[in-house]
Amino acid sequence: MLWLVMPVLLPLLTAALLVLLRNRASMQMAVSLVAAVAMLLVAVVLLSHADAAPQVAFGEWPAPYGIVFAVDRLSAVMLAVTALMTLVTLVYMCADLGDAPRHPLLLSLLFGMIAGVNGAFLTADIFNWYVWFEVMLICSLGLLAIGQRGAQLDAAFKYMALNLPGTLLMLFAVAMVYGATGQLNFAALHEAQAPLPQGTGMWLLALLVIAFLVKAGAFPVFAWLPASYHTLPVPLLALFAALLTKVGAYALLRILGEVFQPDIALVQEVLGWLAVATMVFGVIGAAYHWDMRRILAFHIISQIGYILLAVALGGVLADAAGIFYIVHHIIVKANLFLIAGLICAYAGSHDLRKIGGLYNAKPWLALLFAVPALSLVGIPPMSGFWAKLLLLRETIATGHVWWTVAALLVSVLTMYSMMKIWLEAFVKAHPNAAEEGLWQPRAVSRPAPAVLAVVILAGLTLWISVWPQALYGFAQAAAEALAGGP
Repeated sequence: MLWLVMPVLLPLLTAALLVLLRNRASMQMAVSLVAAVAMLLVAVVLLSHADAAPQVAFGEWPAPYGIVFAVDRLSAVMLAVTALMTLVTLVYMCADLGDAPRHPLLLSLLFGMIAGVNGAFLTADIFNWYVWFEVMLICSLGLLAIGQRGAQLDAAFKYMALNLPGTLLMLFAVAMVYGATGQLNFAALHEAQAPLPQGTGMWLLALLVIAFLVKAGAFPVFAWLPASYHTLPVPLLALFAALLTKVGAYALLRILGEVFQPDIALVQEVLGWLAVATMVFGVIGAAYHWDMRRILAFHIISQIGYILLAVALGGVLADAAGIFYIVHHIIVKANLFLIAGLICAYAGSHDLRKIGGLYNAKPWLALLFAVPALSLVGIPPMSGFWAKLLLLRETIATGHVWWTVAALLVSVLTMYSMMKIWLEAFVKAHPNAAEEGLWQPRAVSRPAPAVLAVVILAGLTLWISVWPQALYGFAQAAAEALAGGP
């Protein structure tokens, strides 16, 4: 089925074409926008056929020997959100916010990374997870280092040094799984791992889980994320924040909810406490910093903790809460980074101590910030409220009181971070106002595409907030299909 290959084939072909057009910036952007729209249309088609769970085996090799791409509700919604975020990011890039000129190979690397993300969502065997994670790693390293500034090269080195062990561990885990079961395909592995001794199965699962925890940015292996993300240009930072850690969370959700389906309380208990630690350490890091990029980067870690908590709880309702949370967080987190870029463009810095006065100068920007900020905190009736409500319902139902308390306390500290941005960027007078009289924001020659991107994401957040049952119904059906096994 050609449709199943298109989410990977389209970005790969686009990346190759953009290399040929590297000296024609306007043509590059036009081709990129067309490709992103095409990817979104393909994702919508796959989403409409997700109930039939289509799959394709390359080279006509039957499973479990051939490389298989498969789509179900979970992978289909992840493909759709990825395509949407790619398009929104490209629209934002069309604005002139005073950024440095775009590198001729930046868009090629971006589409290469998207091919890796989509491949990870489509593949139906664990070895190809490793392959697509490698594609993502190589392209993301290129995007981090492409500016060749000292800070960017330093960030790329830290990203590689801290991510590479996770990648190697994933390859080692895949080799161990294959050695023990003789299978790599999800469905075949689901059957083959059942007769294994409990101890063997637990160690194999632990290896895979640790590798995916590194990729998800979980405690205590999250240092690569805040050490590198803040050096990226704002549109790329938003795309990284939206997608990369979610691929790791998606892999955990699928490996624990569909392939292995462990019936071991210890696995859930350990993963649950790691999720709590991820929430707590992430939000403390966010509370400490003053640079908006660093604050929001640490909040990626903190919010990943909520998703891991859903994975740890297991079961259809918890998995549905996790899927709902992933979609909500991708939209909200990317929008916060994009708005931070607009704040910097008008106020002159990402450092909250050096800016202010934007509420009087740009009240519409304050309103746009309030939408994702309130949602990230979980204020009713925003999408984050429904996501946390669904999750906390399960922690209470399963008797995990301390996990519930931790999640609520983290929400309070999240509110502190959002209030700090609000008060410092919008309410406080700009530091230059006392010296120069009435402060005026910096002129931005072409902000409309950036504002359009932010408005689209704010509109999606409000839609989920007002009609959460639509997304939750889909998420619950996806979780039920996941629990049914491959």
